[in-house]
Amino acid sequence: MVFEKLRKIICEQLELSEEIVTMDSNLMDDFDADSIDLVDIVMSIEDEFNIEVPENAIEDLKTVGDVVKFIEDNM
Repeated sequence: MVFEKLRKIICEQLELSEEIVTMDSNLMDDFDADSIDLVDIVMSIEDEFNIEVPENAIEDLKTVGDVVKFIEDNM
């Protein structure tokens, strides 16, 4: 459930089709997301999942799987 919601957020922010977003996808390398894109995604995650993502945690969130694990650990 977390993955599906997150995939929807990523696809909306980066204008991607859902089938290319997997748990192993690297946000910056695979989708050319820049730091502004990541901030937008994090803000959407915070709203959608009602959690806080500390700035120092963002740099560790490289793959979609990393983000899913972070969300699940902090919900």
